[in-house]
Formats: sequence, structure tokens, C-alpha cells
Amino acid sequence: MTRRAQISFAGFFLTVVFIPPLVQACFEVAQGRSPQFFELFTGIPTRSRLRSWEHDVQENSLTVKASRPVVQSVWFRLLHYAGEKVVPGLDSWLFYKPDVRYLVEPAVADAEHQDPYPAIIDFHKELARQGIHLIVLPMPGKPSVYPEKLTGHVSAGKLKSHTLDLIRRLQMAGVETIDLFTVFQYVRQFPSAQLYLRLDTHWSPQAAEMAAKIAAERILALPIDKGNEHYQVRNIEVRRVGDIVKMIQIPYVETIYPRETLRCSQVIGYKDDPSSPVLILGDSFFRIYQTDEPKASGFIAHLARALQMPVASIVNDGGASTLVRQELARQHEILRGKKVVLWEFVERDIRFGNQGWKIVPVPVYDTLP
Repeated sequence: MTRRAQISFAGFFLTVVFIPPLVQACFEVAQGRSPQFFELFTGIPTRSRLRSWEHDVQENSLTVKASRPVVQSVWFRLLHYAGEKVVPGLDSWLFYKPDVRYLVEPAVADAEHQDPYPAIIDFHKELARQGIHLIVLPMPGKPSVYPEKLTGHVSAGKLKSHTLDLIRRLQMAGVETIDLFTVFQYVRQFPSAQLYLRLDTHWSPQAAEMAAKIAAERILALPIDKGNEHYQVRNIEVRRVGDIVKMIQIPYVETIYPRETLRCSQVIGYKDDPSSPVLILGDSFFRIYQTDEPKASGFIAHLARALQMPVASIVNDGGASTLVRQELARQHEILRGKKVVLWEFVERDIRFGNQGWKIVPVPVYDTLP
């Protein structure tokens, strides 16, 4: 290689290495921010801190943001690679990778922080001391209900979720649980039943309404009387972009995976009541259709309709393992007068829950009105 070629190659290499961070630093200064690079020198460079810094740099990089859609588009066209969070299934179904990992990877028996059992048992006991009954609802992930849409190598009902073991352990310990796995396996046999959305991590409006009726039957079997609210419903259609489609992040993705048209039953005039004897804790499965479009059409509104009374709720997307209980501790007054707490969490959070499964102190309140 000639000296001129060596100098040209070295110059190109230095340009590629130094120009992007220099442009990034200038952009951050122009916005009145300190260059992110300086954060390396503001604390002890531990492994976790460096990993966190690296992740933040990648997420905020102008170069990455500009090049990522182009690269992902090429990968999608040539290799059918839909991104690190998405698993394409059969018949144009899409799956969220953590849902798939939870189902197909072996359960980790020696990772104590990944076992929700101690936190659930502690929560159950703390509530029981105040006369509050706990009902736990582990939410099936989409691959657990439709594994044959993930791969043609497995048939419906042949891939058993690890969550069934948790349900068995909780029931043996006296914690009431709702087993939607068994219910959904039965219902999905009917041709007209679609329990989950093809392009989304969540369940269908019909599945949410069905689960609400099941939960209401359990609650009314306790010493809790039906209310006197007679909610009316109206049918409404919404066109929804699947949350997994949004994860693919290529410019033309919605032409490949168009919006799904959903038929919902909207509970007219529904609003939560913090003084209700029933408190609902959950994640985005309880948020979908409820506080986003079309509103008052999700699990919570239909539970209230079946109970004939409004309920109280604390919902946190992706945070039902620990964050909702921490929020309950902050909103301690909401426990006053409660007779039952229904706690839902999607099964992937058993292993991948935000902040794991911490034991959170329960605020003490007299449960009598």
C-alpha cells in the first residue's frame, strides 16, 4: 500500500471515529446541555455505570437515530429481521421477544430475585392482617395462548407456561388466583374467538370483557354485595396500530402491518371511585381500551359493570411486579375501606419485571368504611 493510500485510509478512519461524537457534542451544547461524554468523569466508573452510560449514548446518538431506520429496513427486506424486540410469527402474527423468551427458555430456579412467590405471599399476608382479600391474576402472554402462530413446530396447548407452576404454588399457600390459561385454552377452540391481537402484545377487547366477568364472579363470591349502578354500553370501532409494529421502527412498516380494526363495548360514563371497596392493581393489560382509545372499554370498566359499582385502580405499564405496590404505598389513603385487592401482572414480568419482585411494606388502614 502506498503512503498516500495509508494516509487516506487513516484519515477516513479518524473521520468515522471522531466526527460523529464531535457533531453530537456540538448539538448538545447548542441545546444548552453539557456533552454526555463528560458524564464519564463525574463519578466512579463501575461496570453497571459504564453500561448505563453506553446505553444512553446509543439511544441519544444522532448518528444512530439517522442510520437505524435504514439499516433495519435493509435487514427486514433481506433477512426478515424485525428488530431486537420483535419475533415474526406465522400468518403475519408478531410477538414480543421477552414474551417468547419467558415461554421457551428454562425457568431459572436459583435466581431468588426472579421468584415472585415471596413478594406475593408477603403482600397476601399484609393485606389479610387488615381484613383485605387478595386475588392474583397472572396474565398469559400471547405465545402461551397461541404458540402455533409462533412456529409451525408446536401445536396449540402443547407448550406449557412456567406460570402454571406459580399458580399451583400460590393456591397451595392459600392465595386465591384466577387461571386464565385454562379458560383461554378452552375458549380459543371456537373459530370466532380471537383472544389476542395479531400485531400487539395485548389481548382483544372481547378477552378483556370475558376476564372481567370471571373476576367479578370471584369477587361477588366473597362477602361483597353488588352495587346499584346500572351501566349502559355502546358498540364502537377503533383502528389500532399494534405496539409490536411500532417496535420495528422502519419507515414503511404500517404498509406491511396495517392497523387492526377492533370492536369494543364502551361502558358509558364510567369513572373510577377511590372510595370503592375494590382496588385493582395492574399493568398495560388493564390500561388498554380503558384509558387509551376508545376509553372505558377495558377490563376495569367491564369489571365495574359486572359488579354494578365503580372500582379504584392503580395501573403502571410494565410495572405490575413492584411499581404498582410502591405507588400503593405512596397513595396509602386509597386502602381505606378496601375489602378486596385484585392484582394482575403479565407473566413475562415473573422473570423480566421492572425492578424485580421487591417486598414493599403495605400501609395500615382500618378496612371498615
